[in-house]
Amino acid sequence: MIQDIWPHRLRNEFIPGRAVDPEGWLFAFRDGGVFCRIENGAVRLPRVKEASPVNDLRYLFALDGAPCFLDMEGASLPEDWTPVRVGALRSQAEGPREIIFAAWTAFQLYNWYRDNRFCGRCGNETVQADDERALVCPACKRRIYPRIIPAVIVGVISGDTILMTKYRGREISFYALVAGFTEIGETLEETVAREVMEEAGLRVKNIRYYKSQPWAVVDDLLAGFYCDVDGDTTIRMDARELKEAVWVRREDIVGQPNDFSLTHEMMMTFRAGKEPRAQ
Repeated sequence: MIQDIWPHRLRNEFIPGRAVDPEGWLFAFRDGGVFCRIENGAVRLPRVKEASPVNDLRYLFALDGAPCFLDMEGASLPEDWTPVRVGALRSQAEGPREIIFAAWTAFQLYNWYRDNRFCGRCGNETVQADDERALVCPACKRRIYPRIIPAVIVGVISGDTILMTKYRGREISFYALVAGFTEIGETLEETVAREVMEEAGLRVKNIRYYKSQPWAVVDDLLAGFYCDVDGDTTIRMDARELKEAVWVRREDIVGQPNDFSLTHEMMMTFRAGKEPRAQ
């Protein structure tokens, strides 16, 4: 998955007062794209020293010990650095995986900083906390932390088949699994049952956890579950949400173009017969 970057390591601890390092990586964004170069299928990021001026840089994290900084005010970069849509990095570049994962994570923090320049309670301008990764309103003292949205990926099983879907209105052509966001007052397991019923009209049982994954391009923390159909296996697809929903046998599963997603891993785990079984 995208976060599996070993032996590389992203250390996300916030370091108050971290001095800007000219040799550090620079993450600069415009219109949903990160400034980079793609050379022979590899993503390259600029260093801080390659940009000017740099008026508002914020420390993000360290990648393999190298500090990474976020540009908040539009530093100027040479013309050969161009923005590439963050979500498209997985299709336009083969790697390095650790750079793509860092770019996704930086994009999540960029959106958080940008969207919380002002306090949602009293409207005053926020400032960076000096003791942790948080924004603080000097007027009402409200603290704002990075937003993480829980969602589920669901492998619905009936014997040796799994439910595979294609969402309506999306550019991607490959299959996925049932997915959806957790609602207020709802457990992850309740989300699984509700989303499967809403999207495919199926009741499920034996809901069991598999793995999780940060999916930073949309602020998600994904939790993967497998479950079994409870009773009737007739699919009653929600045509407003999906354009296709089908049962696919293990041996007929075709994965996604790369192994970045939890969805892909769950599909291929089922294909190999290694999914967690009901107790």
